[in-house]
Amino acid sequence: MSDLAHVLTWAGDEAELTTELRAGSESAFNWLVTHYHAPVYGVISGMLRNPSDAADVTQEVFLKAFRGIREFRNGSSLKTWLYRIAVREVLNHRRWFWRHQRQQSSMETSGSEEGAAVDIQDTGSSPFDEFASHEVQQYVHRALGDVAEVFRTAVILRDLEGLSYEEIAEVLDVSVGTVKSRILRGRRALRERLEPLFAPRRCTGHGRFSLASGSALGL
Repeated sequence: MSDLAHVLTWAGDEAELTTELRAGSESAFNWLVTHYHAPVYGVISGMLRNPSDAADVTQEVFLKAFRGIREFRNGSSLKTWLYRIAVREVLNHRRWFWRHQRQQSSMETSGSEEGAAVDIQDTGSSPFDEFASHEVQQYVHRALGDVAEVFRTAVILRDLEGLSYEEIAEVLDVSVGTVKSRILRGRRALRERLEPLFAPRRCTGHGRFSLASGSALGL
């Protein structure tokens, strides 16, 4: 079978792609990197906020995927499997950085995610939908970097990468309920950081925007 025929088949049949990867196919691995590099890098850069570090970790993710392809479970999604490796490698990178910089930092967040009495209904809108212009999207991404990582990761996977709750639960190895809670709290934290930034625009009449209603920002 020609390389082109392989590519067309792999695009619609992960089972065959996985078989080729397990057999050590270089062309299959090249296809995997080409197809998934951008989304994997997007998740990692959103978590690390350092392009150089994100590039290094992304490379490590695909090396780990190539070496560990035999551990991939049939019936799972290659995309969610790669994202799971990516999240783990980001955490490993942070631990390495903290050890070598002798910095003390905690990734724990206040409150209990499982036991907290919060409304986890998804209204369907996210700050990324509400802030439509490219310029304002840049503010949103910067503000996202200030959100606690445990919530930021869930928001990135849902609102930027478009994963389902079930896929995110598989990536993060938590329950669907925990995923919904993290997304809700991450979105709320993001809106809280953005509200002071855009309140002056609303007050001076340069644009109208309501975080509560989810209406689009008009500049």
